[in-house]
Amino acid sequence: MKIKLKDGFVLRQIADTWVVMAIGETMMDFNGMITLNETGMFLWKAVGEGEELSALVSSLMMEYNVAKEQAEADVKEFCDKLVEIGCAEYIA
Repeated sequence: MKIKLKDGFVLRQIADTWVVMAIGETMMDFNGMITLNETGMFLWKAVGEGEELSALVSSLMMEYNVAKEQAEADVKEFCDKLVEIGCAEYIA
């Protein structure tokens, strides 16, 4: 399974903080911004490349030296949250 970011969202760095903001018509439906930590920024960029969930897990394990079970849980939580707030969708 893959996850894909929806159009209308951009990742920006403001000082030492990473934020996701809605742009264009998406601003009408999405009010505010999402603040990401370093791991969230890493995953956002990977999701933007259209990776399989299993590839996200592998990338997270290699980048942060975490166990597979922890990486799977973190990727699932992050991706589920993106879908919940309307920034992304799961695709077959």
